[in-house]
Amino acid sequence: MADHLEVLAAAIAQIPAARRANLLIRIDGAGATHDLLERLEGLNTARRTVRYTVGWRITDVDEAAIAALPEGAWDAGLHQDGSLHTHAAVAELTGVNKRAATWKTRLIVRRTKPAGRHQATLMALEKRTGWRYSIIATNIGRMRGVPGSHQVQFIDVLHRSHAGVEDRVRTNKAMGLRNLPSKVWTVNCGWVLAADLAADLDAWTRLLGLYDDAELARAEPQTMRYCLWHLPARLVSHARRRVVKISATWPWTNAFLTCWQRLCALPDPV
Repeated sequence: MADHLEVLAAAIAQIPAARRANLLIRIDGAGATHDLLERLEGLNTARRTVRYTVGWRITDVDEAAIAALPEGAWDAGLHQDGSLHTHAAVAELTGVNKRAATWKTRLIVRRTKPAGRHQATLMALEKRTGWRYSIIATNIGRMRGVPGSHQVQFIDVLHRSHAGVEDRVRTNKAMGLRNLPSKVWTVNCGWVLAADLAADLDAWTRLLGLYDDAELARAEPQTMRYCLWHLPARLVSHARRRVVKISATWPWTNAFLTCWQRLCALPDPV
């Protein structure tokens, strides 16, 4: 639990102070603890609004609440692009689940058809109904200027886009994490730090320099390594100036130049 609070504080500290007025924090199921939710609620002040979605560990009480939901309470789930998800549905569980009042939070339940890999871990309710369930806790209601923000479909989609974090963990293994562990603890610490720095540089390069590039904005490290990091170019000196000569036939020359210009135009960090 202390690790969650420490990581949360460190993550917020990385955000410039001027940008902390409105925060959205999304955490997986390991974050469903009283201490963490109380900390998230405590971050709300007169000058700062903090909204969150947190994965919820399902207990017997939650199973009973899900079983009590009438079929009409379920709404069709949505994909990230807003299209209907034919094998998923979502419902409000707040007024049915007794735990919601104790935790002072809103509960949203999602059901999906289980895949083969899920069969061994299904609960009794899931085996009986043929659905696999997951719950999220949130304090999100109506947000000014965001139509439908209070609806369960919106909150479900918003929370599930957090899965991109897990995908980046997978891709970060390509940047050195897969080489762990070492028998020496200090070597492990240094290696993780170096891999994290590389991942940060890769992420911020795409976010700040390639945000409108359809191919590279969400590219994985292997693609970035091929297109930009291993650029076919030569660094030469001429008239006391250094010049980068890039192959004229390289397909990503313009992407590199645009990214370079945007990064050079950034103000110095303070």
